Amino acid sequence: MARAIWSGVLTFGLVTVPVQLFTATEDHAVHFHQLQRNTSDRVRYQRVNERTGKEVGYEDIVKGYDLGGGDYVIVEPEELDEIAPGKSQVIEISGFVDLEQVEPVYFDKTYYLAPKGEEYTKVYELLRAALEKENKTGVATFVMRGKQYLVALRAQEEVLVLHTLHWADEVRDPHQELPVLSSRKDATGKELDTARQLIGALSTDWNPRDYHDTYEERVKELVDAKSEGKEIVSEEAPPEATNVIGLMEALQRSVEQTRNRRGKKQDSRGAGTTTRKPSRKPAGKPRKKAAAKATPAKRATTTTARSRGTRKRELGKLSKAELYQQATEQDIAGRSKMSHDELVDALARAGRGKKKTAA
Repeated sequence: MARAIWSGVLTFGLVTVPVQLFTATEDHAVHFHQLQRNTSDRVRYQRVNERTGKEVGYEDIVKGYDLGGGDYVIVEPEELDEIAPGKSQVIEISGFVDLEQVEPVYFDKTYYLAPKGEEYTKVYELLRAALEKENKTGVATFVMRGKQYLVALRAQEEVLVLHTLHWADEVRDPHQELPVLSSRKDATGKELDTARQLIGALSTDWNPRDYHDTYEERVKELVDAKSEGKEIVSEEAPPEATNVIGLMEALQRSVEQTRNRRGKKQDSRGAGTTTRKPSRKPAGKPRKKAAAKATPAKRATTTTARSRGTRKRELGKLSKAELYQQATEQDIAGRSKMSHDELVDALARAGRGKKKTAA
């Protein structure tokens, strides 16, 4: 069970709920100790007084703001707490915005926000469900470990997620920082159309389990190989930059290769499918021939199947965001974990259910 790194109250309007903050991610990197070369002696860092050379304990360390010329303004930890009374224990939502409005560059770290006890789950779920149905994000501020944070709260399946955000003056302007920026005039005509085709061919549903850290795998292979005295094989050099003259050809070949790979995958799936032969019925009375004309019930079933197929085709043209919006309006359970195709199926079934109810 994870330990809370912060506890306090979450407020929106006149509603208050005690909550706890938990880390949502963990580091899976391979960690090394620092050793002195040609020895197995560990290298450690110490807090040392640069004048006396003696180690200093945490309890004897204070903060000092450099005024220049060797002069400092000394600030005690308690003094920093005193200038933010109350706020260090409160996450106060000041407003709600659409999540799409917050540009990814502002996101920093992610945490889980949980109710502090069973008795607070009703109020907690009220806010989570309301955010989910409205597809909104709560914007708030709070103080943790002597630092004030701007945060965004959004609803995930069964839990509230808190993202710490960068302040506006912490985000650099690309026009001022980057040596070269492209112009919208650089991408037009057939090249742009072909690039869009390539994106369409490579488009897929987001599944984080499809991706893994290949660098960390290489680090582990390196450690294992060196421990066994094996030779290390270097990675291939990165491909050269695409020449502007051959850009169109490179785009077209990329589209063709992607389509061919997907075609082969579908063929291999089809080849692996086993078709069952119809079982023979024991000899007896001859089977009756099927009626030449379909009954009204069969015609209705066929019509329903056609309308369902039309509905799915129409839904399939929508983006995942548009599908999710419809799923939210129809209160489809589990929609936040659904892929594009699963949302299409769920909405098609929901539409069919509504028609039956209306009938």
